[in-house]
Amino acid sequence: MAFEEILRHYKTKTCVLSVEKTEDGRAGAILVVGGNQAHCDDILHITGHPFQPGCPYEFCFPKNKNFEDFCYRAAIEGEPMHSYVSLYEMGLWLNMFLVPLESEEENTGYCIYSYDVTPQANSEKMSDISADSAARVLGTCIKLHDASDFKKTMDDVIADIRDICGADECCVLYMDDEAKKCICLGEARKPGAPYSIDDFLNDGFYYAIRKWEDMLQGSTCIIIKDDNDMEEIRKRDPAMYEGLQQGEIESLVLFPLKHGEHILGYIWALNFDTDSYIKIKETLELTTFFVASEVANHVLVEQLRTLSSVDLLTGTMNRNIMNNRVDRVIAGKDILEEPYAIVFTDMNGLKRLNDTEGHNAGDDSLKQAAAILTDVFYDGEVYRVGGDEFMVIACKIEPEEVEARVASLIAKANATENVRFAVGISHSKDEPDILKGMRTADKRMYEDKKRYYEEHPDRIYRQ
Repeated sequence: MAFEEILRHYKTKTCVLSVEKTEDGRAGAILVVGGNQAHCDDILHITGHPFQPGCPYEFCFPKNKNFEDFCYRAAIEGEPMHSYVSLYEMGLWLNMFLVPLESEEENTGYCIYSYDVTPQANSEKMSDISADSAARVLGTCIKLHDASDFKKTMDDVIADIRDICGADECCVLYMDDEAKKCICLGEARKPGAPYSIDDFLNDGFYYAIRKWEDMLQGSTCIIIKDDNDMEEIRKRDPAMYEGLQQGEIESLVLFPLKHGEHILGYIWALNFDTDSYIKIKETLELTTFFVASEVANHVLVEQLRTLSSVDLLTGTMNRNIMNNRVDRVIAGKDILEEPYAIVFTDMNGLKRLNDTEGHNAGDDSLKQAAAILTDVFYDGEVYRVGGDEFMVIACKIEPEEVEARVASLIAKANATENVRFAVGISHSKDEPDILKGMRTADKRMYEDKKRYYEEHPDRIYRQ
């Protein structure tokens, strides 16, 4: 076949691929049998070596299971193929077309591969998909844009994805790298499906998922649609293969949620409609782009909320959140379940510790104090009011129980080297007004501090 005559009419980077059909109906050797000048120049620029007609395709392009499948469908099955995908490992976007060519050879097919690579995504090319797929992606975008309840939105979106895939189960997973755990952001299951994401979320699952990036090997997704694909997984990751077999999972679609250069998590679909996998791949490649952006925004908002509500030194809630909580109680928007108690604590001797042993020692003492408070009042709200002062709101607790907790608090503190608490308490049974209760507890705390220094005059630090 005169490939040169065909190729010279193409302006974009274009080559001709030959695809071998093996006896078991799989793609065998895939060769680049010819290329136009733009292709030859590109290969020389990328590899540093001149293009050699008849070379294995991986000499020119990254080895990719999904690409091999596209080549097979075009060259052997005669199906025109198009895809616009992110080559995330290279930081590039690939716009690719595969057009079948006639072949007189029994077990070898040919196709034209025309491609263009850019460093930035092109929104027009991203939207160049079938009308059916575009409508589904648009529906997802509208739901994401109107999201007020993130969890409900993710559940709705993943339900749509399950419907698109015709799958038994779909979910969105987020990888919390700091906590080293996986979090399910949304799940949809077919009625009667024998498994749930909860079946997988054990302590070692995060580390197993971390290996999936290596499994991708530069691909935009992992698709297991038949026994051949399953065998490939067995070779790449025996542990994952065993898990799929034990779960009676026959097919899998797995897409990374990528934001910038970082993989935030994954969308997966188990036991999907394998006859529609090309349309599923086309739809999810674009859908995951928008879902990843929404997940990244959600994570950022949660991080900002944490920064605005948590005392970074001790991990307790900060004064800002305490004030908001009290304001909501006063306004009647929040109801404290009675009986409740207000507990104020202040650390005795912290200034002396800071001045004699340094502020690092003082900070360690504050963190230890906060840990004791949150341990004793595990079911309460612990706030760092400022400096060495903390406040606790404990609801549905009788005065006798509060007194017992405070006794435990003091005992735990006295067992440490540097933590000593001055404590003041008020009970809602005696003072139902929260502001007056706070003032009462604060006053009693300073009276307790005064008694402490009267009993331990040697621990008063005088400059």
